Amino acid sequence: MSQAPTDEIVQRDLDIAIEIARDAGSRILALKDEKTRKGEIRWSGKTLADVGDQAGDGYLQGFLRGRYADDGLLSEETADSPDRLAKHRAWIVDPLDGTKEYSQLREDWAVHVALTLGGQCALAAVALPSADDVLWGVALPGRERAGATSGAALTHGDSDVPAKPRLIVSRSHSEEWHDALADKLGAEKIGCGSAGFKVAELVRGNADVYVHKIGLKEWDTCAPETIARALGWHVCKLRGDEHRYNQANPRNNELVVCRPAMRERVLEAIEAAGVLTA
Repeated sequence: MSQAPTDEIVQRDLDIAIEIARDAGSRILALKDEKTRKGEIRWSGKTLADVGDQAGDGYLQGFLRGRYADDGLLSEETADSPDRLAKHRAWIVDPLDGTKEYSQLREDWAVHVALTLGGQCALAAVALPSADDVLWGVALPGRERAGATSGAALTHGDSDVPAKPRLIVSRSHSEEWHDALADKLGAEKIGCGSAGFKVAELVRGNADVYVHKIGLKEWDTCAPETIARALGWHVCKLRGDEHRYNQANPRNNELVVCRPAMRERVLEAIEAAGVLTA
């Protein structure tokens, strides 16, 4: 059994996660304004998204493999290797979460950097480059803490549940069950892109519940889940079971984030709305 990391090691790793998430985000953000010698915008649309993905991944890969050569590493943009499965420490990163939003010059995209220990969330940073902010969190049991580099106050999971909760859903992938779930919860819907940005909206006090059914991978959920847990929010799958990370198959599909006080209400609404069978 691996020994728990010291506070000094946790702080070192957290500082690095924040630094590289911020720097990768700054590099990707700058690409939107990159111009040719003729003064024309160099990239747009899908090409811009592809360039942003590769620029962010190259930076994160280079830094983490250089600094943490013995750790596992899983990234959306790099071919996976089974070597990471034997590692107690594994970094899980998404260089550009919300490529569609980024390519459309929107603000709802993010950069994810997370460290897992033994398949569990340990610490993470989610950069929100368009807001010039990085949310961070430590989710180690008994050592939870979180914050934002901007100094903005974040919302804890034990905060009051509003009478009319705000359900955050995908902006570009509307599902019939979104309406049914909102009706069962008595909630208003808010649409935006990027799993990281959606969870950021919850912890920044702009939404209350996030439910996603299919298609998510570990790099989509690990960093935002870590920050949510660090702030005392409840995180699970549609039936209430928890994620495990650094798995052979990185597809985890589902994500539910809400205040612990809403857990049973949300899970009951998910079943009643037919989300499990939709």
